[in-house]
Amino acid sequence: MTYNTPITDADLHAYVDDQLAPSRRKEVEVYLQEHPEALLVIEEYRRINTGLHALFDPVLEEPVPPQLAVARPRRWQMLRVAAIAAWVSIGGVIGWVLHPAATTQTIAVSAVHEDLIRPAAFAHAIYSVEVKHPVEVSADQEAHLVAWLSKRLHTEVRAPDLSSQGLILVGGRLLPSTNRMAAQFMYERNDGIRVTLYTRQGVWDNEATSFRFERIANTGVFYWIDGPLGYALVGDLERKELLAVSELVYQHLHQ
Repeated sequence: MTYNTPITDADLHAYVDDQLAPSRRKEVEVYLQEHPEALLVIEEYRRINTGLHALFDPVLEEPVPPQLAVARPRRWQMLRVAAIAAWVSIGGVIGWVLHPAATTQTIAVSAVHEDLIRPAAFAHAIYSVEVKHPVEVSADQEAHLVAWLSKRLHTEVRAPDLSSQGLILVGGRLLPSTNRMAAQFMYERNDGIRVTLYTRQGVWDNEATSFRFERIANTGVFYWIDGPLGYALVGDLERKELLAVSELVYQHLHQ
């Protein structure tokens, strides 16, 4: 599609904040359909907004201290209005300053989010829609694929058998992932649905050793940490279905 002006990061911010004119909003929605990777950016902006609200909304709801309410009520009200105005006007800027949101829990899992979840979802969005080149090495060379990826990641990786869940290995590829290399295995059902398993080494937080779920755009991600390796199973499946596949992956990796 030809746009009146190029779609920019500012348009994506305004789209999330519902600040676009109807005509421009339609253009952005078409752009998102044509660029599925931009949906990941949209989801990230929404996550930042949620974190900002969690941090600062309680402050706006605090009662006025009695001494201020009696002594200088008008000044306090003006400060309160100014605080709200500042929140609305600089929210997007604060989002990047506090990215990820500066709470202890968010900081603790930031490495997992930045090094595992986001790149796994992004790689899935890019390659799961490919027709001619969905993988770098096909499943008919599985032994070579696994040996090659293990060598490049400097650790043993495996392509679990997910056929009992109706998922057949298509193949895999080597991917860059922030400061390390990552492996992606792709599986496909007979209805065309594709699921990818993304794995890489990292310095992980122990809080993420159990299965955890996150949805980015319309894509579900189950992720977990197993020693030095992080795993992310990504697919457009219902949460219950994706969990069943994740459990099967875990079983096969520990056989």
